[in-house]
Amino acid sequence: MEELGTNEKAAAEEPIPPPPPGLRQDLMVLMKVRLNFFVLVTTFFGFLLYSRGVEMNWMKLLHTILGTAAAAFGSAAFNQLMEVDLDARMKRTADRPLPSRRMDPLVAFGIGWVLSAVGIIHLAVQVGHLAAYLTAATIAIYVFIYTPLKRVSSTNTLVGAIPGAVPPVIGWVGAGGGLGWEAWFLFGLLFFWQLPHFIAINWLCRAEYESADYKMWSNRDLTGRKSGRLSAMFSLVLAVFSLLPACLGFANWLWTIMGPLLALVMMALALKFSRDGERTSARRLFLFTLLYLPVALLVLVFAWES
Repeated sequence: MEELGTNEKAAAEEPIPPPPPGLRQDLMVLMKVRLNFFVLVTTFFGFLLYSRGVEMNWMKLLHTILGTAAAAFGSAAFNQLMEVDLDARMKRTADRPLPSRRMDPLVAFGIGWVLSAVGIIHLAVQVGHLAAYLTAATIAIYVFIYTPLKRVSSTNTLVGAIPGAVPPVIGWVGAGGGLGWEAWFLFGLLFFWQLPHFIAINWLCRAEYESADYKMWSNRDLTGRKSGRLSAMFSLVLAVFSLLPACLGFANWLWTIMGPLLALVMMALALKFSRDGERTSARRLFLFTLLYLPVALLVLVFAWES
């Protein structure tokens, strides 16, 4: 009796496993809603920057956000369809709806196809053909070039930064802008920012990336020296690139000071990480990259000269 009571007590103390995710949560994971929130934020800021000094077209902004969101969610579904086997090898992705077999691949394909098509068509009809072309090109690069390249070459990080840098340009042209210097600056700002951001993630998760046979710059970089130096180099490029608005006259002194300064702080954190190779240093770098983007975009709003 005493042994039975002990067993019952031990069983009662065992943690109850959490219930499997529901359909709503699986759909959010499939569409990478949390990650694509940044896509919508940068799209909004691109639209907002062009609208400085003119009346904001709120309805067109809504259509731009809706079309961009649908396309981003659809491309995320295609990405996971193409990486089911690799996601199954990594602990942080093994519980996604496709590798865990909670969702039929045909259902995911249908979701990806419908959302991508709806997003492109919606932008073409309600916003403009240039926004639709940019969105279609973004999906093509993300799905058909970047995703398979992750198995082949570490240059995938450079290629992957291209679709991540297009959303503010979609917002810019959605508001009525063209592909001038301002649009290319927004593209470059997001492009160079992403590189230290993703290098930090790759290094922190390098064991899982290596086990899944992803080709990343941080693979086998046990000391963090290579990853830290790459992050510092791209941060320095970002700092120099941030001077472009001052040279071309579409941002005032506030950005001329704060833009390069923010990038130089990122470079300092990257150099510290390259010297000590500590996870805490890599995590600080990663967290600062998350802070950098909203701060830089807000500074741009106040510094932008229409």
